[in-house]
Amino acid sequence: MAFGFFKKSEKKEIPPQGGPHYFELKVKAVVQETKDAISIIFEQPASGKIDYKSGQFLTLIVPVNGKEVRRAYSLCSSPFVDDDLAVTVKRVDNGLMSNWLADNLKAGDTLKIMEPMGHFTTEFGKDRKRHLVMFAGGSGITPMLSHIKSLLTQEPDSIASLIYCNRDIDSIIFKDELAKWETNYQGRLHVIHILDNAPMNWQGYSGLLNPDMLKKLFERIPAWGFEKTTYLMCGPEGMMKNVETLLAEHSIPQEKIFKESFVQGTIDKDKKQEAVSTPSENKAREVTIRYDGHEYKILVEPKRTILETALDKGIDLPFSCQSGLCTACRGKALSGTVKLDEEEGLSQAERAEGYVLTCVGHPMTDDVVIEIG
Repeated sequence: MAFGFFKKSEKKEIPPQGGPHYFELKVKAVVQETKDAISIIFEQPASGKIDYKSGQFLTLIVPVNGKEVRRAYSLCSSPFVDDDLAVTVKRVDNGLMSNWLADNLKAGDTLKIMEPMGHFTTEFGKDRKRHLVMFAGGSGITPMLSHIKSLLTQEPDSIASLIYCNRDIDSIIFKDELAKWETNYQGRLHVIHILDNAPMNWQGYSGLLNPDMLKKLFERIPAWGFEKTTYLMCGPEGMMKNVETLLAEHSIPQEKIFKESFVQGTIDKDKKQEAVSTPSENKAREVTIRYDGHEYKILVEPKRTILETALDKGIDLPFSCQSGLCTACRGKALSGTVKLDEEEGLSQAERAEGYVLTCVGHPMTDDVVIEIG
């Protein structure tokens, strides 16, 4: 058990659960999208529709092997188009939650979920005129489909281009649905498929997405100018690194580029770890957490994260992925210094404003005050 404490003068008892909202949602349908991917359609709760934005995710909370497991899955539904909520789950090797859901979930079941969260979002308006250029790989299509639905229905003067990479033709999630949207909104949605292993009669691009291919693809995308174009990416790390390199070569401003990562990056991970250990980390430090109308003081031991320590003390802080990607645990450091094991989930602007992720955060000074919510 981790060491930690509340100062009795500050807080004498742990309040009941607060902060994030939880729902028990009934599964309306489980749709087999591909051999490895399912979409889970949830009925809205009787208390009223759950508000969310395109690009956000749901955290599913399921008891697996006697232990509560949480995983974040992007919503593929659109708040403007779909009455129900939907997420898509793709099997992964040794994936505890993804494989359990694919093997066990059925219509009529009830799942506990945490309210929609995430910042891979944009506001939609009928007067806007812009071009969303999307790069997706595998299950990275999930938030993109939500954005596509919302953009095409809410902004009649805007267009979208989607470059979508998959292993083979049978692994293309939403293949038919994307074709339907492309047909119904002809001229406003351009879908370009790339397959690692293409069939003999394949007329599109094949092979791994690389810089040379990206340059050719870039020439096919309608040019609307930087001021009217936003670039989104979600998929395997290698793919996104290549896309970032290409966009940098075209002098695309960083503020026009947004990405969503489903897993921690491994590229350059060794370089990050080389500079991890410092003398100031080998000391327990007090952290003040302001959350849900209460203030807590906890002692965070070396090698322990702020979130781990808070959860051990029964503080129901919001969290999901616990790897620094989903930002469900995001808070603002009002004072002090916090070192993050992983900064992928935060934008440069968020880091400059003092935002931190408690799931990968370690206090480096004794005056850390974090406000959450």
